[in-house]
Amino acid sequence: MNDGVNGIALAVFIFFFVVVTAMGFLAARWRRAENANNLDEWGLGGRSFGTWITWFLLGGDLYTAYTFVAVPAAIYAAGASGFFAVPYTILVYPLIFTFLPRLWSVSHKHGYVTTSDFVRGRFGSKGLSLAVAITGILATMPYIALQLVGIQAVLDVMGVGGGENTNWFIKDLPLLIAFGVLAAYTYSSGLRAPALIAFVKDTLIYIVIAVAIIYIPIKLGGFDDIFSAANDKFTKAGAGGLAPPAEGQWAYGTLALGSALALFMYPHSITATLSSRSREVIRRNTTILPLYSLMLGLLALLGFMAIAAGVTVENGQLAIPQLFEDMFPDWFAGIAFAAIGIGALVPAAIMSIAAANLFTRNIYKDFLRPNATPEEETKVSKLVSLLVKVGALIFVLGMDKTVAINFQLLGGIWILQTFPALVGGLFTRWFHRWALLAGWAVGMVYGTWKAYDTPSGTQKHFGNTADMPAIGEIGYIGFTAIVLNVLVTVVLTFVLRALKAPDGIDETTAADYKADAGDPGVQVDLPPATAGSPGGH
Repeated sequence: MNDGVNGIALAVFIFFFVVVTAMGFLAARWRRAENANNLDEWGLGGRSFGTWITWFLLGGDLYTAYTFVAVPAAIYAAGASGFFAVPYTILVYPLIFTFLPRLWSVSHKHGYVTTSDFVRGRFGSKGLSLAVAITGILATMPYIALQLVGIQAVLDVMGVGGGENTNWFIKDLPLLIAFGVLAAYTYSSGLRAPALIAFVKDTLIYIVIAVAIIYIPIKLGGFDDIFSAANDKFTKAGAGGLAPPAEGQWAYGTLALGSALALFMYPHSITATLSSRSREVIRRNTTILPLYSLMLGLLALLGFMAIAAGVTVENGQLAIPQLFEDMFPDWFAGIAFAAIGIGALVPAAIMSIAAANLFTRNIYKDFLRPNATPEEETKVSKLVSLLVKVGALIFVLGMDKTVAINFQLLGGIWILQTFPALVGGLFTRWFHRWALLAGWAVGMVYGTWKAYDTPSGTQKHFGNTADMPAIGEIGYIGFTAIVLNVLVTVVLTFVLRALKAPDGIDETTAADYKADAGDPGVQVDLPPATAGSPGGH
């Protein structure tokens, strides 16, 4: 670790930070509509983004600073079992090809801004919509916190903020400045800010990974030496070498599958999706987004490189920033740190917007102010986006960083429980709204209890793998929870259908799920409560 400040790296980092800050504020004028006081404009960028902007936005949204730091950190700590993140990002794209275009179409037709808007319109249930909204907000908060953790990790390695004995305000001042800038341009520019900044963020990340995957192995003697050093470490640790043991295969597979099912349930993923201008843009993106999976596979190898380079850190999240500090010239280490830092700003902005939209549309408007105007909705969403970021900042400054990580893992279990209502609702209305709500509750309670009862690598609670009932294998808790969720939903649906329990009113029609921009009757300016007509398919 550096005892002092790496001045050259810090100067390069500040340069790129200033550039993206300027871009964030200038984004308010980019493609600006005459009337920007509505959530379509502030929260979805006017639903106007084409293929490449959507690609960069989704990439900036899904491949975050936490990804940059945590995936290779998992390899550094646990070996090849940490590679589960690579197959799950491969599995997710065929999955979303089947349902995201349908979600975009029905949302475009009825002016839906959030997944909860769709659930309410599809099933006629404000209770189910509220459950989805609360789950989305809860799952997103620690995710935002982890982006700030990523920035803090980079600042720590550069020696910024002083040591552990430094006054807390001086130590955290750089993070507070970064937070203030992020909050200001998100408030001002909405989704356009991260969309524009994502170009810089992804370009830097691709450059850093391309250089790292060539330059670092040359300095370390080649990949043979890298894998040999990593194998020796895990063999001595009693882990059996690089590959996970046979008893870990179910955990690996269910983590990959469960994570794939959960990824596009997150509000920020849907927000980026709904910002695109046509159904075809979504379909194209599902075919080119796997390029990021290639990047992720190369990125994961940095964990083995950190082992071979002799990187030793108390906090595994610092392993990759420390590797860059040790291996790269100072000026290029600054570029790498900027890539991680900007990689935190983009998703943090999108996540805060998505959480704010959920609160505004599905809590404030549905339950507190049903007659809120579009201007009022936008004002509330802007304010809530600030509060969400403040909450995340308090979380980071006031708690152990491992707590934030554990809560993010718990968030993955939670958000997965919205899958039956969202994806199931896109293809069928057979599931009864009360059954979906009961299934969601069972999945949430089981997943939370089991995670709390399971030790993690650093604490007595909040692990993410445990014994799977009936199978007797170790598996992902979220996967077990979603199976229980679906079972309860199916059984109760049969019961409620037999009892002729009342359905809510479906305001969508079959044609809505294939509608595209420019189709007759397609409009986005009607509030969800009045758009469309009762029906079903």
